Amino acid sequence: MTRPETRTAPSPTPENGGLAFAFRHCEELVREGDPDRYFATLFAPPAFRPHLFALSAFSLTVARVREAAGNPMAGEIRLQWWRDALQGEARGDVRANPVAAALEDAIVARRLGRQPFVDLIDARVFDLYDDPMPRVNDLEGYCGETAASLIRLSALVLADGAEPGGAAAAGHAGVAYGITGLLRALPWHARQGQLYLPGDLLRKNGVTREDIVTGRGGPGLLRSCAELRALARQHLASYAAARATIIPAARPAFLPVALIEPYLSAMERPGYDPLNTTIEIARWRKIWRLWRTARRG
Repeated sequence: MTRPETRTAPSPTPENGGLAFAFRHCEELVREGDPDRYFATLFAPPAFRPHLFALSAFSLTVARVREAAGNPMAGEIRLQWWRDALQGEARGDVRANPVAAALEDAIVARRLGRQPFVDLIDARVFDLYDDPMPRVNDLEGYCGETAASLIRLSALVLADGAEPGGAAAAGHAGVAYGITGLLRALPWHARQGQLYLPGDLLRKNGVTREDIVTGRGGPGLLRSCAELRALARQHLASYAAARATIIPAARPAFLPVALIEPYLSAMERPGYDPLNTTIEIARWRKIWRLWRTARRG
């Protein structure tokens, strides 16, 4: 795979040691909190990894606002701080936050637009409340603003100023990845009273919010999850059809997509319970699948 000329990340000198620490902090945050993206990022050229980790660390930090804040109002305040930080309106030294410092460097050095980050923050407001996802289209939009946006931004980083192509591919890949991740997180979300399963789908299958948050589940929930897996596979197929539009340099941004099908298949094994079964893949299998996909890229 042809690799473009790149700008290396700053070395940890006394002048930029704070930034070097910020990059290390982001890498460690992603390694512990999002191992799939961590392992996938290791297959990207080394010069791009600090900024890729910065993007993923930002996404992970914003995704954890509900857990960190404890209540919706505190969560809204935290999300507003991030909006202000991106738009240059935050009080105090934004760069004292290592994730914000690393993200700002990525945005400036890689010439990224700020609006996609603001849109991602706005989408995460949904996480703060216990309202159900209204419709399937709303779920696809949510995944588009979060998972798909992160893939697209990572592709722009790797393209290093060029047009990476694959905008439609990123959209479909992100929706498939996002739906799969939400199905995997369903046991945890149900215990927290969160409901990402679309209301129109649940009503069609005769499932109520109480069935899910109280752990009752039932055949209707199994049917709903099966339909969401089918939807994820539809987007996965659309991604595969559009994959040729991605320039080779940007393809590492799409590596996490290689893990979608194994996760979906694990949900179809006998005895699967959407509210209690933990869906995971052995680390060696993840790395092997990512390695094989990267070589084919």
